[in-house]
Amino acid sequence: MYRISQLAKKFGLSRSTLLYYDQEGLLSPSGRSDAGYRLYSEGDCERLAAIVSFRKAGLSIEETRALLASGEGEPSVIRRRLAAIGAEIRALKAQQHLLARMLSVQSGGELPESVDKETWVAMLRAAGMDDEAMETWHAEFERRAPQAHHSFLLSLGIPEQEAQVIREWSAAAATRLTEQPR
Repeated sequence: MYRISQLAKKFGLSRSTLLYYDQEGLLSPSGRSDAGYRLYSEGDCERLAAIVSFRKAGLSIEETRALLASGEGEPSVIRRRLAAIGAEIRALKAQQHLLARMLSVQSGGELPESVDKETWVAMLRAAGMDDEAMETWHAEFERRAPQAHHSFLLSLGIPEQEAQVIREWSAAAATRLTEQPR
């Protein structure tokens, strides 16, 4: 039997993560010691290994719960996650292609000194990005490099107040994207 700290250490997790998994109904201790400590069995250890694997694959708590409840794994949950990852990869490749095109087309490989908001939006649309893809692009930019995102918006000639509004909805979009069931 493992105590909570021993099991957490074995998997490189925090104690609070195991408490959260218990709260969410993913992993409950098999028993308690005389002193009231949570005790986990080898079966619990195997279940935690599955949980860790599902989470590393990017599955949400809800999807992980569904997979654990089905016993052998619900293929549709895994297929949906695989499709979502494929869509994310395609979106990133489109962004990569767009940026490469922008660099090669403009000024011998460099962006011109004055790309304004309208030009930027037109280039994104020409590369096939719709409103949803642009929202995702802004959300990722804000999530990964908020100061660079702010500087970029200002470089397009966008006023400070409008840049702040864009950053606020970008941050909200980033939160929505990370909270969506995958």
